[in-house]
Amino acid sequence: MVWIPGGNCTIGSELPGYPEESPLRTVSVDGFWMDEHPVTVAEFREFILDTGYTTVASRAPDPAAFPGVDRSRLVPGSLVFNKTKGPVDLKAALQRPTLPWWSYVAGAEWRRPEGPGSHVGNRAQHPVVHVAWEDVCAYADWAGKAIPTEAEWEFAARGGLEGAMFTWGDDMNPDGRIMAKTWQGEFPWKNAAPDGWERTAPVGSFPPNGFGLFDMAGNVWEWTTDYYAPDHASNEMEHACCAPANPRVESVERSYDPADMRADRMPRRVIKGGSHLCAPNYCLRFRPAARQPQMEDSSMSHIGFRCVIRE
Repeated sequence: MVWIPGGNCTIGSELPGYPEESPLRTVSVDGFWMDEHPVTVAEFREFILDTGYTTVASRAPDPAAFPGVDRSRLVPGSLVFNKTKGPVDLKAALQRPTLPWWSYVAGAEWRRPEGPGSHVGNRAQHPVVHVAWEDVCAYADWAGKAIPTEAEWEFAARGGLEGAMFTWGDDMNPDGRIMAKTWQGEFPWKNAAPDGWERTAPVGSFPPNGFGLFDMAGNVWEWTTDYYAPDHASNEMEHACCAPANPRVESVERSYDPADMRADRMPRRVIKGGSHLCAPNYCLRFRPAARQPQMEDSSMSHIGFRCVIRE
């Protein structure tokens, strides 16, 4: 773990097209320890072997939670990304109830990231994926750690560079160098993957930030404790270093398909950092200020986590 000194930090951005990152807010964060890199497959395997824990993706969905859905479809699995065969009209795709590059794959979970037939045999040092909120909390409890708040995460990601666009500065590719595991090409169909990894990469494959933390940009999105609100102001982040805001979610009946990416029927947490799927032509979210909602009971092939210890 790496010691992150406390202090004040301006979080968020006013980048056009990303209203959820505004307004700019100044927060105070106490010093804390943070994992040097996202939790890896090898580290998560140790937790599973020690506890016998079964992840959310490995359990069949509860029929009571999905009224109206054919029970034959309620099988263990998770959401997996796959490239499209050719260019996609991104604006039109975002108006659809499901995105064409995501699918619910039966049998997909942390040991089989792309579903049956895939494995993590050569990915021991890659970030673990397909972990839902319950899973990351269970791991953190076992490890004697905690999940960071959004303010803690962003403070750490900035590495002391106040107001910088990226974790390393304002130039996306200084001297032509690729600084993070992101999509290199035209999303969602053409990815040059110059590092040889089309999906996740081994942790630490790219330079650390100013605090010595790896993969605070790209590779995998990371869970935080904060409940999602559409902007910083409504998320009551003045005290986000200490506790997440209360959920602002109406009590409504859940009646969606597990493959429905646009469903919004339960509390959502903030995820940070972007992933290997982020590309400037679609998702310029491999930045400290970037934030996105994630339903607590959902896991995906590009979401992982890291932990903190507060003194």
